Amino acid sequence: MQQPHDASAEQAILGRISKMVADEKVLRDLLADAGPEGSDERARLTALEHELDQCWDLLRQRRALSEAGEDPGAARVRPSSTVEGYRS
Repeated sequence: MQQPHDASAEQAILGRISKMVADEKVLRDLLADAGPEGSDERARLTALEHELDQCWDLLRQRRALSEAGEDPGAARVRPSSTVEGYRS
């Protein structure tokens, strides 16, 4: 069973993911209209995609630890190079 602080930490991660998904949509819409001059938006989108992958990975780690009866607080953000190639 999740402790209250574990649930609030998970909610914070989910909130961050939701915000990043919304930001990702805005950036994709901007890029659709920007044409070749959208290099700043492309760079921001790439960085956002990496951070989003890290957040999903952190959430999966926390849930796996919790299901195994371990402390979900032991989960750590891993480098984007580690989580980038994972399949959902």
